[in-house]
Amino acid sequence: MKILTFGAAYCIVLSCIAFKQHRSGTVVQFDIHKILNARPVTIVTNGKSVPWEKGIDGDGAADGYSTYSAALVNGDKNPHALPDNPVFAANEAHPEIKLYYANGDSVHKQAFAIIGEGGTDFPVPANKYSIVYLALLSAQGTTALHVKFIYSNSTEEYDFVVPDYYWDIPANDPNYCYLAHDMAKWNNKGKMAEKDHHNIDLLKLHPDPLKTLKRITFSKTKPGYLVFWAATGVKAE
Repeated sequence: MKILTFGAAYCIVLSCIAFKQHRSGTVVQFDIHKILNARPVTIVTNGKSVPWEKGIDGDGAADGYSTYSAALVNGDKNPHALPDNPVFAANEAHPEIKLYYANGDSVHKQAFAIIGEGGTDFPVPANKYSIVYLALLSAQGTTALHVKFIYSNSTEEYDFVVPDYYWDIPANDPNYCYLAHDMAKWNNKGKMAEKDHHNIDLLKLHPDPLKTLKRITFSKTKPGYLVFWAATGVKAE
């Protein structure tokens, strides 16, 4: 078992901020819609905001995020909100990554939330991957996360500590970078609860690029409230 902790200098070839741009077709958005169980983002549809359900803090009953347009509908000025477009463009830290919220969609789930001890698993398109990104948020403190890669003929296991979503990630951290940074959060009445300093983090994993990855599982211990937003892989080149 390989243990990686927040800020640990594990032997990783590329840090998040040294991300290399990849050729078209090498980035794969893993489909996790079947496991989603929460709507932590307030969206706008038909000119009205639709409040989050099962949010991002505590037991899911405290606060949530909002799209930019929904925040404007609720009267906020220059809000630190999620972009209306859930596709986060590639930058120097990560490839293109797509989340599951959408303005106009007041029905479908947006993320997978775990209160207390629990976990999940999901298949990935069978292929050889050099990097896998998990978009995560831990509230009420850190979350101890156990990740397992299931290959066609073997498995690998890792342990991580997911930082609290209020924490800043140190420069050059080998394991984490931001997907969404310095966000506000809102109560379920549409009132802004805190104006900034909240994040969605990316955990960067390195599967064996010589093995065919077929499934990923992860679990957490009781402390911490975990929200899992998306998973994206980069094919080995």
